[in-house]
Amino acid sequence: MRKKVDKVNQSGDAAGGPEALFEAMHALMHLHRARVARSLRESGQALTHMEAKVLAFFARHPGATQSVLVSASGRDKAQLARLVRDLKAKGLLEVRANAADGRSQCLHLTAAGQACHDDLEGLWQEASQQGAQGLSGEERAQLLALLARVRANLGGY
Repeated sequence: MRKKVDKVNQSGDAAGGPEALFEAMHALMHLHRARVARSLRESGQALTHMEAKVLAFFARHPGATQSVLVSASGRDKAQLARLVRDLKAKGLLEVRANAADGRSQCLHLTAAGQACHDDLEGLWQEASQQGAQGLSGEERAQLLALLARVRANLGGY
């Protein structure tokens, strides 16, 4: 059963004003995330969206510490500690002592964690391919350039 997109807080600005732009971007990301989450459930992976994000972080930054994750994500330290604990309990993350500093603990994907991450990447790419279907390379480049300008306007990188 497909969920309907929540339209409670949408302004209905059909004229294409700035509010409509951000509502459209929000709805788009919600649909993409929901598509990946649905595929994740159907594949039998028992991960939440945030667990998947944490797993992806350590796939991109093997050996990073939990403190680095907190700094990079801007999320609550306690929330991330619970997520890391749960991923370790599921056998997807492991702790290794930092060779340079025995006090800090580095986090790495286990073999099962890497396999799970690879599955997640495939689901993400599948949803992205579906979403970009019918857009030419030129159109994708134009959209990326426009989004980069919007991000820069907001003080992003």
